[in-house]
Amino acid sequence: MTSLIGASAEMQRIRDLIEHVAKTDLNTVISGESGVGKELVARTLYLRSNRNGKAFVKINCAALPETLLESELFGYERGAFTGADQKKRGRIELANGGVLMLDEIGDMSLSLQAKLLHVLQSGEFSPLGSEKEFKTDTWFIAATNQDLEQSIKDKSFREDLYYRLNVIRIYIPPLRERPEDIAPLVDYYVSNYAARLGNHFMITPGQMKRICSYPWPGNVRELQNVLKRMIVLRNSDEILDQLQASSGRSTSIDISTSASSIAQDLIKSEEGGNGNGSSISLKKIRKKALDRVEKEVISTILDKTGWNRWNASKILKISYKTLLYKIDELNLRPPENSKSPVA
Repeated sequence: MTSLIGASAEMQRIRDLIEHVAKTDLNTVISGESGVGKELVARTLYLRSNRNGKAFVKINCAALPETLLESELFGYERGAFTGADQKKRGRIELANGGVLMLDEIGDMSLSLQAKLLHVLQSGEFSPLGSEKEFKTDTWFIAATNQDLEQSIKDKSFREDLYYRLNVIRIYIPPLRERPEDIAPLVDYYVSNYAARLGNHFMITPGQMKRICSYPWPGNVRELQNVLKRMIVLRNSDEILDQLQASSGRSTSIDISTSASSIAQDLIKSEEGGNGNGSSISLKKIRKKALDRVEKEVISTILDKTGWNRWNASKILKISYKTLLYKIDELNLRPPENSKSPVA
């Protein structure tokens, strides 16, 4: 297992926090973009804890439909539903005495959140089809790449569950915000992968400079995959050329309407078109300007992503449900000649 590698102050902060939290069994939320290493932090917490001789159980809340996720979490009795021909132990039971990592907790349905809240409050759970409640001594560690505070505002995540889980929060910054961690990570992975693959491989100083200058939108996971390709294919410069070319494809926004044009239009609108400037509400103009800019920004990003609303929400750093609300509020529609919007 990889250790927490990095020379940045942020990584040292995370290591220090882990040492303080590991012996407490306090429920923890680990947040950060996809690929930053949330599971690694969860496993490190587990290994530093007094539960390291017990089970570490993980479940991905985004990978399973609601009914299957419920049966995986709580287990079920024989005959609980069609096809339940034998008893199945759930992940909560399997993690008893150890750690249950709830990956992508933000994707859990509200009905399941309510059932999970009961477990956190009472320390008890019932398998599907059972009238009995069983005790569990489980340390819950949740991970998410979503803004749970915003999800609470959007009514897609329970506030009471959030406060039950978020006793301790560990935020992992993206790799682009801690570039001093890139070189140590490269050294570790190159040594590790080259030994496993039986290849002698070295990164030149020039290549290291190029690697450290790349923003790594996929974070550590992307770095790992790129280094594996470099070691196996032995075409490091070509791979780095492709990375550099991809980073040049900007998702920046070019709103054609200038600020002065927006101002003029809004002033005329506020004056009623008479242009005498006798009655202008700066407060109204400010709100209209913000609404107009927001609409153009969201519209531009949707167009750039081909109306893939999931990708657009990631670029805009808002929740998927917030984006859907904004699309409806601002009356945005895809071009008539475009394909159906992607969820």
